Amino acid sequence: MAYRRIILLLVIMATANFAKAQQSEQPGIFANTAEPRQTTENQIKVRASETVELMAILSRTAGFREYCMDMGGQYTRDTEGWFSSFKSHPVIPYYQHLRAKHGVSYDAVMNMAINLEADGRKVSMIGDKNSLEKRWQDVDIDTFLVRLNQFYSDTRFHDFYTQHRSFYESVLHTYEQNVMQYFHQEWYPRFYGTEPTEKFGVIIGFTNGGGNYGPSRQLPGRPKEVFAICGYYVDDMTGKAFDNGLDYAATLIHEFNHSFVNPLYDAYAAQLGPIGEKLLKRYYRGMSNQAYKNAATVINESVVRAAVIIYMQENGFTADQVKAEMDDQIARDFLWMPELVTALQYYANHRNRFKTLGDYYPEITKCLGKYLKGETERIERPLQH
Repeated sequence: MAYRRIILLLVIMATANFAKAQQSEQPGIFANTAEPRQTTENQIKVRASETVELMAILSRTAGFREYCMDMGGQYTRDTEGWFSSFKSHPVIPYYQHLRAKHGVSYDAVMNMAINLEADGRKVSMIGDKNSLEKRWQDVDIDTFLVRLNQFYSDTRFHDFYTQHRSFYESVLHTYEQNVMQYFHQEWYPRFYGTEPTEKFGVIIGFTNGGGNYGPSRQLPGRPKEVFAICGYYVDDMTGKAFDNGLDYAATLIHEFNHSFVNPLYDAYAAQLGPIGEKLLKRYYRGMSNQAYKNAATVINESVVRAAVIIYMQENGFTADQVKAEMDDQIARDFLWMPELVTALQYYANHRNRFKTLGDYYPEITKCLGKYLKGETERIERPLQH
């Protein structure tokens, strides 16, 4: 334990040095236009989505608890007033059956949403069924679309959506001002040494409350697209949403790292897989409570979370903010975070030796393996006397 305290102290000291060196640098602010802002092709676009709202409101109407948080202020009241009379609509028992039998809920709902398009008259699927999340694979998609279109038509959903367009645009504008100033997209290829292999987008889920989701889609002939669907909720104290942009930016900072980190696992799966399995087994309760139930997810989440801390260190966050992030990760049972952050700091300071994070991944393997060996020895030591 003394060794781990020393490691944590070194990380905190390095954090203070990073923060001090960058105190004079203020985060840049992107253009303050709305849905979506005018950007170059590669910049992140923040959007509202009719199909995200459709699937979320259908889920709310069907009583899915994760879409019934009632945190959206007047928008929630508008939604309830418009759709409450449709709780006995024919699609509802069918959709509830999909949840009970196939587990269609939470992120599976958003996965379908990003694979749909709506034109005001009809909802259609883009791509093919095989690209959908696994919980949809045994669902008759044609039947689902017929039922969904019935709900879309009978509720006059498109009218509801268009009547709230100015509201959506005002929220997107606030998000651009308060959140995107903390998100520095240019840091990622500089740190990782590679361009992203996926396209990344941000969608505000106005019915999602505190729920944030990261679904992806693969359309034919196009790069894989990953979305951060950020929940919308009104602060009880201020009556505003996205007022504290730093808290919301953490979701983007985290999710965009996945576009770079996840592809690296496959190249080192033979070495990292057994380590991930051991970490999962030893900390199964903490990992499973966060829905992390396989080796790849545990490894990828570990590296992503460590990279978030490096991002904070290199982008003007204070030492207290970075320490709070470290404490939060340890509280989430990522107890190896101090060692992993130290390893990434070494990578960041020796880019003359490591052109990309992929080049450095054997050291990540050694770092996590050394952590596991140390923990095993610490636990077994009293048993040897």
